Amino acid sequence: MSRLRAGLARTRQTLATHVQGAVSPGRTADEAFERIEEGLIACDVGVRAAGEIVAELRRRARASGVRDSGEMVRMLRSIVREILQPVEGRLALPDGVAVILVVGVNGVGKTTTVAKLAHRLQARGRSVILAACDTFRAAAVEQLEILGRRVGVETIRHRQGGDPAAVAYDAVRACAARGLDTVIVDTAGRLHTRANLMEELKKVRRVVTRAVERPPDEVLLVLDATTGQNALQQAGVFKESVGVTGIVLTKLDGTSKGGVIIPIAREIGIPIKFVGVGEDVEDLRDFSAAEFADALL
Repeated sequence: MSRLRAGLARTRQTLATHVQGAVSPGRTADEAFERIEEGLIACDVGVRAAGEIVAELRRRARASGVRDSGEMVRMLRSIVREILQPVEGRLALPDGVAVILVVGVNGVGKTTTVAKLAHRLQARGRSVILAACDTFRAAAVEQLEILGRRVGVETIRHRQGGDPAAVAYDAVRACAARGLDTVIVDTAGRLHTRANLMEELKKVRRVVTRAVERPPDEVLLVLDATTGQNALQQAGVFKESVGVTGIVLTKLDGTSKGGVIIPIAREIGIPIKFVGVGEDVEDLRDFSAAEFADALL
């Protein structure tokens, strides 16, 4: 909780400034709610979501006669928690060979997330192998191998420029042959607007499906919190293309845009499995709606 609070410090400060100013002497009720709405938008909650949250806050405040800033914050925190609770999710991994496909655009932190996830799963008793399916980015395979060694897991790789689907297939075969139970597939970053690259990702998914005779157990979309509303568009396209089962929201530490998680929850509805609040392997945390709302407000 302390790491999450620290990570959301800039977002919380931005919002707190507006909320505290909203109930300063001399402000009318309408001015107060406008000020709170401005704060939510500044935190990248988005215009539509901010408007709906403030409308609900206004309704509750009027019903109870609240004007105190502390009570206003408690009401706002309750509303945020109610929005986030339906998308609070956990990994669903079966016995036997489980496959986790990790996807996202360039630069969101997929490879470091893969290593953190491997460390986390090993600490919970699972045995992990990595598939280096980013065969195009220079040094991507080497980066994954280095991170894999740090957390004590092997990486299956092919030559640079090879077929990513073939790497995924070999990793699944290696996992089963060595008596391990989890494959984490690190895919190349791709712009969600590039149809040919999205087709390649679909091929990786199809090959994994054939290899284990079912779809990947998890398709985790890594989103960078610092990109704000653009993350919302990415989530929609990846969900439609590859059947995303969960979101990992990274780089919450140091951003003032942590509120983007709210429109993701409202408009996309994909379970949020993890949040990233730092660079250490321990900084991938289970997403908790209550903890997030408390840390934000």
